[in-house]
Amino acid sequence: MISIAWAQQGAVTPAQPSVLEMVFPIAAMFVIFYFLIIRPQGKKQKEHQKLLEGIKRGDQVITSGGILGEVAGTTDRVVTLQIADNVRIRILKSQIAGLAKEGNP
Repeated sequence: MISIAWAQQGAVTPAQPSVLEMVFPIAAMFVIFYFLIIRPQGKKQKEHQKLLEGIKRGDQVITSGGILGEVAGTTDRVVTLQIADNVRIRILKSQIAGLAKEGNP
């Protein structure tokens, strides 16, 4: 009976991981997300904002809806596009996807 008691006392509970061991995987995931998702998105956003600030009359642009047109006028928030002879539309400046490539009508 005494030998059984000694065997029960000898059982060792598993050691708890340190705080560093628990935090490291979470920190590593954040770093990976930052470099793969957050940083490239921020760069794209800055480039798009720079493009919108540089738009001037006569530029050929494409909207996020796929409309090609020539800039007829701009304000802080609105761009007037001429999409055909005597056909002009007003769109939000933020809806311009980019400059149209050369060779497009």
